[in-house]
Amino acid sequence: MPYHSTPLDLAFHALSDPTRRAVVSRLAEGEIPVTVLAEPFDMALPSFAQHLKVLEDCGLIASEKRGRSRWCRLVQARFNEAANWMEAERRSWAERLDRLEIYLDKTQEDDEGHDKSV
Repeated sequence: MPYHSTPLDLAFHALSDPTRRAVVSRLAEGEIPVTVLAEPFDMALPSFAQHLKVLEDCGLIASEKRGRSRWCRLVQARFNEAANWMEAERRSWAERLDRLEIYLDKTQEDDEGHDKSV
């Protein structure tokens, strides 16, 4: 079984890299040509293109050729999928913590009640 098997796994893997997160942040402002997108990064264009390939392969961005330029844009669907997963996890952990709090309160009440009867 491959380490990154689902689209969501691939998206989180892609976002684990600070360069790719910076690219995503820049693309949140709107679509842009690759050459302009690459300007702030201290790397050769082929190396930068590898980061774009990872983002595109997992569905976080899309690119298209327009004339002599390649333009990139975000693909909202994969971000929505990741946000939905994180929200479900947040709810699950909040419910677990609520149950733990109830349990601890009950345990404390039982301990306090036990001390009084002794």
